[in-house]
Amino acid sequence: MINSQIRRPHSHSAALMASNTKLILALFGLLITTATVATGYTNHTVGGYAGWFFHSKTNTSATNYTSWAANQTFSLGDCLIFRTTTNQTVIQTYNETTYRNCTTDDASDTDTFQYNGGNTDFDQSLTIEVPLTIEGANYYFSDAGDGVQCQRGMAFKILVRHGNGLPPSLNQPPPPPYVEAPSDTAQSPPVTINGESPSLNNKAAVGGTNTGVMLCLLLFGVTSSLMTLMW
Repeated sequence: MINSQIRRPHSHSAALMASNTKLILALFGLLITTATVATGYTNHTVGGYAGWFFHSKTNTSATNYTSWAANQTFSLGDCLIFRTTTNQTVIQTYNETTYRNCTTDDASDTDTFQYNGGNTDFDQSLTIEVPLTIEGANYYFSDAGDGVQCQRGMAFKILVRHGNGLPPSLNQPPPPPYVEAPSDTAQSPPVTINGESPSLNNKAAVGGTNTGVMLCLLLFGVTSSLMTLMW
């Protein structure tokens, strides 16, 4: 009788644990599906594990970036993540001639931009996010070394599809044109240097990132609560 009384609660506890485990797995799958639907956009790390680097001793790029790009699918709202250093540059252009010339010398301020992550010191690590906001052909290259890096393989072209369209965080009207204040001590307008980064300044993808973080926190909270109930 004693052994029977001991086994019954144990059997009930095992059944309860199995039930809770199934519930956790079901909620986990549901939250993953919800996260995919809620974001619907992809971060592409340029070059994969190789990153965005140039080997100066061998005058070669870290990987074949054209081949890497050919194996990806790009859509509006996606982000290119350049894991690199200040020894390389990140140039984005919609002008094929600029891309083929491997230089921004004759580029237009409206179709060619340089992302520097705000760091100008040599040999410093950088992670640069470039949102895809224009459908069609987008070109990327590094013009460091007077264009040698680009000529030696640090360049690639992608074709951006419409996909889900731009998320609200990127689908904003352009800022109004600069108008000088009517004052004798008015400040000069911001200088636009040929090839400089546009106003997005590598922060346009923050909205999508926050959504993912919130969903991850929600998943962690639900899982922790269910684990407490299970034990």
